[in-house]
Amino acid sequence: MSGTLNKVMLIGHTGDDVKMHYFEGGGSIGRFPIATNESYTNKATGEKITNTEWHSVVVKNKGAEICEKYLKKGDMVYIEGRLKTRKWQDEEGKDRYNTEVQCTEFTFLSPKGDGGSTTNSNSETESF
Repeated sequence: MSGTLNKVMLIGHTGDDVKMHYFEGGGSIGRFPIATNESYTNKATGEKITNTEWHSVVVKNKGAEICEKYLKKGDMVYIEGRLKTRKWQDEEGKDRYNTEVQCTEFTFLSPKGDGGSTTNSNSETESF
């Protein structure tokens, strides 16, 4: 296969409200974390184990504004996009890295006013 693919699909709960940043040229970026869980039973002990993974999500322009308006901490959301790693230097001059999901599509899975339960009948989908 000669081509490559950079695609991420996640369903999880938001860990915080969307934090917006606006630019002089009129653009905007929204950032928020989502948590995904993996559960399994330890065969030796019978104990149920749950591991949580946190993902940084970045949404741009109109999508960011829609997420800011409708997404709140604890809401369930479907995110589709690609991985992007940013590099910067800290105060001590050490290289630091941050991998984010650059969101290209999302669907709200938590109906409004229902405390975060999941249904597809009230979901809102947006693509960019």
